[in-house]
Amino acid sequence: MMMLSRVACSLRAPSLRTVRVATSLRPASSFTLPATRLFSTSKDDPYRPPSCVAEPAPSAEVKARTDKAQGGYAALSDAEIIALVHKGEIQTHNLEAKLGDLTRSVRVRRKILAMELETEHARLSSASDKARAHRAAVTASTAASALGIDVTPKKTDTHKVEPLHMEEALSHLPYEHYDYTKVMGACCENVIGYIPIPIGVAGPLLLDDKLVTIPMATTEGCLVASTHRGCKAITKSGGAVSAIVNSGMTRAPLLRLPTVTRSAELKKWLEVQENFYQIASAFNSTSRFARLASIKVNLAGRDIFMRFKSTTGDAMGMNMVSKGVEKALEVLTSYFPELEILSLSGNFCTDKKPSAINWLEGRGKSVVVEATISAEIVQSVLKTNIPALVDLNIHKNLVGSAMAGSIGGFNAHASNIVTAVYIATGQDPAQNVESSNCMTLMESINDGKDLYISVTMPSIEVGTVGGGTHLPAQAAMLDLLQVRGSHPTRPGANAEQLARVVAGAVMAGELSLMSALAAGHLVRSHMQHNRKPQPAPALDAVSMSHSLPHSD
Repeated sequence: MMMLSRVACSLRAPSLRTVRVATSLRPASSFTLPATRLFSTSKDDPYRPPSCVAEPAPSAEVKARTDKAQGGYAALSDAEIIALVHKGEIQTHNLEAKLGDLTRSVRVRRKILAMELETEHARLSSASDKARAHRAAVTASTAASALGIDVTPKKTDTHKVEPLHMEEALSHLPYEHYDYTKVMGACCENVIGYIPIPIGVAGPLLLDDKLVTIPMATTEGCLVASTHRGCKAITKSGGAVSAIVNSGMTRAPLLRLPTVTRSAELKKWLEVQENFYQIASAFNSTSRFARLASIKVNLAGRDIFMRFKSTTGDAMGMNMVSKGVEKALEVLTSYFPELEILSLSGNFCTDKKPSAINWLEGRGKSVVVEATISAEIVQSVLKTNIPALVDLNIHKNLVGSAMAGSIGGFNAHASNIVTAVYIATGQDPAQNVESSNCMTLMESINDGKDLYISVTMPSIEVGTVGGGTHLPAQAAMLDLLQVRGSHPTRPGANAEQLARVVAGAVMAGELSLMSALAAGHLVRSHMQHNRKPQPAPALDAVSMSHSLPHSD
C-alpha cells in the first residue's frame, strides 16, 4: 500500500492548467488570505493531491505562537487556521490531528470548502464571459469579411452568472452533535458533516418462529408501507422459514506465470489435498475467525484467477479475507518463484459488480426463505388473488427478466429492501449490487387454496462487526434486531441472522409489490405515499407527462 501511495504521488497530469485563486472573502482576523493554488500540472511544478503533499515546517512566527500557547494550533482562531491552510502549512485532511477538536475541524473544513468553491466559481464565470465575448467578435468579423462590409461588432451584454453562496448551502448540512471519534480513521475522510436519512420500521415479521422488526433507511415513499403490508400478510399466515445454504466471503487475486504450461501446473498443484492444506494453514493463521473453505482456479491464457472462499465469523469479511490471501500467496510464491502478483483483486471475486459467478457460486451468505399465504389473506390484506399473482410472477419476474438478459434479477425490487436495510444497519450500501441477486417464485398449492412464495438470494454480504456497524445510530438498529457485535458462543450466528432478516424483508416487499401490480394499485399507492399534494392545474394546462414509480 505504501508503494502504491508513492507511485500515485509521482504521477503528473499534464492536461490540467495551473490556476491561482485570490479569494474575495476575508476571515474575521485582520490579515488577508494569500492566493491559493488549486491545480498545478506544469512539468516544472507537477500537481500533487493534498494527501500526497507533506506539510512544511511551520513558520517561525507560527511556531513561536503555538509553542507559547498550551493548546498549540488549537489556540489559534478559525481564521488563522484557514490562513495556514492556504499557505500550505496545514493540510485540510490533517485538521483533526492538528486541532484535536473533531467538531471544530469539521467546521473549519466547511469554511475552507465554501470559500474555495465560491472563488473558483467566480473565476470560471469570468473566463466564460471573456470566451463568449471573443466568440461574438470573431463571428461578427467573419460575417463582415464575407460581405465585404466594415462592421464593428456591438458590445454584447455579458452573461450574468449568479454568485455561488456555498456557505449558505452548507448551513443546511448538519455537523454538530455527532461523535466523530467513531468516524475518524474508520468510515470517512475530509468530513464536512453528516446526512440524516429517515428510518422507518416494517413488521413485525414472524421469521423462524421469532418476531423481528425491520429497520429501513430510505427516502422513497411507500417502500416501508409496502414492505410492512407484506410482513403483515406473511405473519398472519403463520410466518416464514429461512435456511442458510452456503456461507463464505471471497477474494480472487490476479496472478501470472511465464507460460500457460506453468499456469496449468499451478492449478494442478493446488488440487492436491496436501498442498491445499499448506495454503489453508497460512491463510487461517491471519485471523481467529478466517477459515479457508475452497480455492477455485480459472485460467485465461497464462493469467491465473484464484477465488479464495472463507468463513469470516460475524464480520462481512472483505479485509479479513484479503489479509489471508496475502499470506497464502507468500507460501505459493515459495513453490512458484516466477509467479507475478498483478492485483490482489482480479474481479473474479466479484465485489460490487454484476456477475454470474456470484449468482451461481454464492458470496457472503446464501439464503432461501419461504412462506405459505392463505387465499383469504391474499384477498383481504393484499387485495388480489392467487392466480393473478402466479401468472404475473412467471411473466414479469421470470420471462421479463430473461428477455432483458438479467443476471440474478428475477425479482420485482429486491434491491430496494436490501439497500434500505443496509443503510439502516451500517452495511456497505454499494454491495447491494450482488446482495440483491434474487429469484422470486410463486406457486398455487392445495388446490388453489394457498399461495407458496420463496426468495432465493445466493450472495447477501452482511456483518454485525466492522464497517459502519459501530456508529451509534446503526448500532442501535442492530440492537433492535438483537444481532449487534459478535455472537458470544457461535461466531457467525449474528451475521447469519441478519442475512435471514434481509431475505425475509425482501420476500415481504416482493409479495406486496407484486400484489399491487396484479391489482393495478401501484401508481395510486405511490401518489398517496410518495407525492406531496399539488394544486389543480388550470383547465387549459394539459400535461401528458407522468411520474413513474421508483419500483416496478
